[in-house]
Order: sequence, then C-alpha cells, then structure tokens
Amino acid sequence: MQGNRERFSSSFRVRHASVDGVDAIEADTALAYGRHMHDQFGIGLINRGAQISLSGRGMVEAETGDIITVNPGEVHDGAPIGDGGRSWQMLYLEPHTVSAFFQDMTEGRMGAFELPNPVIRDRCSAERYRSLFAAMTACSGAAQDLQVEEHLFLMFEQLLETKKTVAAARSVPKAIAAAIAKIDDEPDMPLSLDDLARLCGISRFQVLRGFARATGLTPHAYMIQRRLQMTKRMIARGDDLAEAAVSSGFADQSHMTRLFVRTYGMSPGDYAAARR
Repeated sequence: MQGNRERFSSSFRVRHASVDGVDAIEADTALAYGRHMHDQFGIGLINRGAQISLSGRGMVEAETGDIITVNPGEVHDGAPIGDGGRSWQMLYLEPHTVSAFFQDMTEGRMGAFELPNPVIRDRCSAERYRSLFAAMTACSGAAQDLQVEEHLFLMFEQLLETKKTVAAARSVPKAIAAAIAKIDDEPDMPLSLDDLARLCGISRFQVLRGFARATGLTPHAYMIQRRLQMTKRMIARGDDLAEAAVSSGFADQSHMTRLFVRTYGMSPGDYAAARR
C-alpha cells in the first residue's frame, strides 16, 4: 500500500493510489492528444465538458457524467468538444490487478477479456466511480483498504453487467504477430522495416500495411509507445530519468521527455515525484 502524495503538473494532478498497480490522475485541459496507448486498463469519469475520441472500438463522444474506458494496447486519441476543454478523473490499473478481481467475481470462469464499452452513460455508475476514486486516493489503512476493495468489486460488477460477453480477440496474421511480438519483447532495440520484413518473411510494405491494420499504429509509432511504457515502469520503480531514457531506447533524456509530455501530458520528473 502507498501513501497519499500528490503532484501538480500543468493541468494534471498525479496522485498515489492506496492500491499497488494503480495510477490515479485528475486532469483539466483543452489539449488534444494524438494516437497513443497504455499497457494498463483505464477507467475514468468526465467531470466537466466533453471530448471526442477515436479508438479500436470506434469514434465515440463522452460528456459530463460519462464513464470512459480503455483497454491495454488500445490505440486511441482524444480532443475536447467546444472551447472550454474538459476535466476528468482516471484510474489506470495493471492487467494483473484487474484479472484478479474478475477471476474472483466469475469464480475462475473468465479467461481473456476486455472492457467492451468505451463510454457508459449511467448516473449510478458515475456515483460509484466517484466513491471509488475518493477511497482510492485517501490515506491508506485497514478500514480504507477494505473500502477500496469493496468499491472496486462494485465498479467491476457494473462493467460486467453492461455487457456479459467477452469480446473475441481480433485475428492477426502470423507474420504481423511476429513483428508485434518482436517489438513487445525488445522495444529498446533498434529496428528497421528491413529487419521486420526478414523476420516476417514478407515485404517491407506488407509489414507496414499489415502492422497498421492490426495495431492502428505504424511499427515506428508502436515502438515509441512501447518504449514510453518501459520508461514509465522504470521511473515508477525509482530509476534515474537519464538511465531510464537510454535503457528504453531513446537517444537521450530530452528526446524521451518531449515524447513523454506529448503522450501523457506531464513531464517524467513530475511523474517520478508523484510516485515517490
């Protein structure tokens, strides 16, 4: 369990959650975010304004009071609707954390799964989420831990009730799957389209086209996202920023910082301070 520290970064408030494997963020911004992805499940609530987003589950709009979700590896973007920007709260949960709760709730009957709905418009769910976020970011203690677990179970129950079936995984050609796995396994290693083409046994253009169809990103853009996720994990465990940048495959710390801010809306230093 972790303490209740917080850090302001521009329009972002990064808070330590009381449960390991969870990041809690509050944001109020008019920034538009380009296509990116997370290696965590994201569950959030729009508190003010509205936004439009294109993801693997289509083009969606979310307004005040809506629950928003994102799955690990799901490429998405986000832009405000109107001139006033929008504010939201977001909980990013490690897949193993979510899996433990779903396995408990389904008595081990649920295997691979994803959150089926990118937007949920339900007042009860919104109130439940507010209670969850408040409990998650309060000071930890035995009673608080119990409350957080209860709220998580109730929130996940609501998500399960929204759609009982588990979405089937998209079919990815074996050659492209090999290219994806190569970057997933070694995101810090330099790669060219030639390298991936030789690995997959297809042409460079076929790699580029097939990869974009399967992931929503070009191989280079996908590699950058995986490197950023690697950097984020290293920062969270206390590694030096410059070391994290180079170890993740970036040219230097400034290169990593520019991409980190562009993707997450906060600097690596602010994220590191919030995780201490």
